Amino acid sequence: MEITSLSIPDIKLVAPRRIGDERGYFAETFRADVFARACGAGAFVQDNESRSAKAGTLRGLHFQSEPHVQGKLVRCTAGALFDVAVDIRKGSPTYGQWVGETLTPENGRQLWVPPGFAHGFCSLEPDTVICYKVTDYYSAECDMGLVWDDPAIGVIWPDLADPETLSGKDRAQPRLVDLPEYFTWSQ
Repeated sequence: MEITSLSIPDIKLVAPRRIGDERGYFAETFRADVFARACGAGAFVQDNESRSAKAGTLRGLHFQSEPHVQGKLVRCTAGALFDVAVDIRKGSPTYGQWVGETLTPENGRQLWVPPGFAHGFCSLEPDTVICYKVTDYYSAECDMGLVWDDPAIGVIWPDLADPETLSGKDRAQPRLVDLPEYFTWSQ
């Protein structure tokens, strides 16, 4: 398993090594000791899965606040998705910046989105399935978000991104400038 930092160093791209032959392949998609060395110790407590029926479906940008902050290890098990993480840690040198990666079952890549980042994605194909492990349980009271198209952040979404697919909740999220200070950066 190869784990590399992206342009925002706390966001990691996890690329499992595949061993294959004419029958297919085998890959370790998660290994606690390797993950802890690269991303820090932390136990995953819940696995989530969602399916987007239509290509261009937008979801996010989501995060959980204290006391139930979540780190997410995200992968795509069907279809394809453009996965995005935005730094919302006040005082961070990368505050308000974003990274995005295309995740597919074929490339096997995963994105580690630690606490302090908003997360969202756009499905690139019909029937896209996203699976992710989280470091704390879902909490409706701590479920927060950020508007998907904030010009101050400037995420460059795929051309097929369809705002009509946003949930009512996602349409009403605040801009970064109006977001309370949920996370503070520390070295």
